[in-house]
Amino acid sequence: MARYIFITGGVVSSLGKGLASAALGALLQARGYTVRLRKLDPYLNVDPGTMSPFEHGEVFVTDDGAETDLDLGHYERFTGVSARRTDTISAGRIYSNVLERERRGGYLGKTIQVIPHVTNEIKDFLAIGEDEVDFQLCEIGGTVGDIEGLPFFEAIRQFSNDRPRGQCILMHLTLLPYLAASGELKTKPTQHSVKELRSIGLQPDVLVCRSEQPIPDRERAKIALFCNVRPDAVIPAYDLKSIYEAPMAYHQAGLDRAVLDAFRISPAPRPDLRRWEDVMDRLTNAEGEVRVAIVGKYTQLEDAYKSISEALTHGGMANRVRVRPDWIDAEKLETAEGIHLLDGYHGIVVPGGFGERGTEGMISAAKYAREKKVPYLGICLGMQMAVIEAARNLAGIADAGSEEFDHEAGADRFTPVVYHLKEWVKGNSTVQRKITDDKGGTMRLGSYTAHLAPGSKVAEVYGGATEMEDRHRHRYEIDAAYRDRLEQHGLWFSGMSPDGRLPEVVEVRDHPWFIGVQSHPELKSKPFAPAPLFRDFVRAAKDLERMV
Repeated sequence: MARYIFITGGVVSSLGKGLASAALGALLQARGYTVRLRKLDPYLNVDPGTMSPFEHGEVFVTDDGAETDLDLGHYERFTGVSARRTDTISAGRIYSNVLERERRGGYLGKTIQVIPHVTNEIKDFLAIGEDEVDFQLCEIGGTVGDIEGLPFFEAIRQFSNDRPRGQCILMHLTLLPYLAASGELKTKPTQHSVKELRSIGLQPDVLVCRSEQPIPDRERAKIALFCNVRPDAVIPAYDLKSIYEAPMAYHQAGLDRAVLDAFRISPAPRPDLRRWEDVMDRLTNAEGEVRVAIVGKYTQLEDAYKSISEALTHGGMANRVRVRPDWIDAEKLETAEGIHLLDGYHGIVVPGGFGERGTEGMISAAKYAREKKVPYLGICLGMQMAVIEAARNLAGIADAGSEEFDHEAGADRFTPVVYHLKEWVKGNSTVQRKITDDKGGTMRLGSYTAHLAPGSKVAEVYGGATEMEDRHRHRYEIDAAYRDRLEQHGLWFSGMSPDGRLPEVVEVRDHPWFIGVQSHPELKSKPFAPAPLFRDFVRAAKDLERMV
């Protein structure tokens, strides 16, 4: 039966609970334990699939097709454990499950209340797969004191009491603000945060304290005294240059040791940190730099493309170069002058997105990369815009467009080389969708296989493999009816779905490196196992950097 570590946050949001959870998971793995990480979000959305990227950052997609919080991306990148739809749940999903059961008569006419019905639903979720791993790490979103989080805090209180003593611990992240005027670190916000937890029946076993300044031993002792934790369980967490420094930094601060002590595991297995020592070596000993332009729709918020950014870092580590990404708003490329914003870059990435805004700028970026022989990686919408560009400027389909932008205008206004995906094969069944369906969870989601053409650039990237498997998240698809015409003009459909109906990969034949993929390879990239497409894209950018 798994031991449980509940991770909560206080004082302010965005302290890095997800990163701390992921780093702790990696450290427990280094000591030989198996782990699984989960996220419980108190918001009332069923999942983040319909949220704007400006609201919640990117949507991370699992192999089995769940649309989840970006923290699950951290979990995967640090532990290598593929997330599942049972690794995330929101208050919206919890309440939806309870109400659906009530409508079916599942509660036998009882009055439905937060306690016990909502809290029992949360506890049932926590218990899923508890015999599969040594440690379950469960992060509670938001901060203590948020009204919507109260059922989750109550549920973990009950859950901890239901389990044998010593099977569950609580790790709490707080902030120690520094007042420059007085030159002091203030511990009072942390004390009040812990007091709030204790008022609802929860006592932290480990405190992780974020601080911009070193925490003196005197202040750590004060925190331990007033918060009722051991002094060696007060763990400092300082700002880092890279998130991949976190496992080594937390190990040196004693986090994994404090957690194992809280479980009374002694003597603890010695950690094997060679994986993270290699990661640190590649980060700190780069042998050059490449500049990559990311031409997107949501560039004001880098978290909207979190996995893209991290996958580029991983590609740089694989090639021992530092990747310097610059975020360029696609709308700025829609003028003749604006396209020169791309001058001087060694590679161009056009990521996914939804809606028409900025798409003409993405098309211009694809044209620039094709004509200037700059390495180009188009992902999802970035692939579709590359196909529209080729259709317009190579195949002579001047009015080529997408049904995503023009389906209400009438088919006589444009030629839809990108259309709304109405049917596809998943496993042994056929999935059907209508353009009027609800937005949540109705896309082509999860992991799908693509068959690769022998001799293609993408097959070479995957070591001569005949197929690749990556995660998808899209409603619109390239129309394979235009395949022959586009291939005659140099755009090769080098990857197709197993049934041969859906284009998965395109590449420009007469180009050093120009690939578009319908999938999202960035979602499976890790610092110790970079996504092949990002690894090879950075290599191509590095080659261009050496030539200029």
